[in-house]
Amino acid sequence: MSGKDRINVFPSRMALTLMKARLKGAQKGHSLLKKKADALTLRFRKILKKIIETKHLMGEIMKEATFSLAEANFAAGDFSTGVLENVDKAQTKIKMRKDNVAGVQLPIFEAVTDGTNSYELTGLSRGGQQVSKCQEVYGKAVKLLVELASLQTSFVTLDEAIKITNRRVNAIEHVIIPRIESTVSYILGELDEREREEFYRLKKIQEKKKILKDKAEKEKAKKGMDLADHPSNLLENEDDEDLLFT
Repeated sequence: MSGKDRINVFPSRMALTLMKARLKGAQKGHSLLKKKADALTLRFRKILKKIIETKHLMGEIMKEATFSLAEANFAAGDFSTGVLENVDKAQTKIKMRKDNVAGVQLPIFEAVTDGTNSYELTGLSRGGQQVSKCQEVYGKAVKLLVELASLQTSFVTLDEAIKITNRRVNAIEHVIIPRIESTVSYILGELDEREREEFYRLKKIQEKKKILKDKAEKEKAKKGMDLADHPSNLLENEDDEDLLFT
């Protein structure tokens, strides 16, 4: 096992406890990120389906709006000058709010009208009905366009968030967790090796003590046999100390 495949730590019981805690945290984080990625992917697919439906509807609305504009121009003539003269403020405004999806903030745009109509006098002389219809159809087109812009923005935001989340999931699954597991295996192996060395050392010490004990017992037994074969003579015993009487 190379040092690059594991974390550089000193193999000890404390390090083993810390590595096991880190492994548990990494596994928990991987599970949570996986659930987050699944939730984002589910919302991503819903938005994609909604975008496709909205684009088809947008095509139909724009066809209707273009045809309605042609009818209004045919009935009322060129009324663009009158429309431009009546424009003093925007009738449709964009209001933004945020939607939280698994911790990702998605911008949601909404088209809001103030209820006033700056073009109510346009086409009063002739073609008023066609102009009103054209205004209504283009109003729907604007609202649909805002909805499509909201969906597209959420789509891009979710796409980036899914990529980041998947990179994190892959990093934890294929890099972090294997490195921690390799570190735990390394620490366990080193601790087992130390235990074997300690057991071998204690066994050698016990064998050495046993040898010394057997040697001492043999020497003691040999001295006892010598004393039995040659009883000691107090008169010839040179080791006796002189007794001094006072």
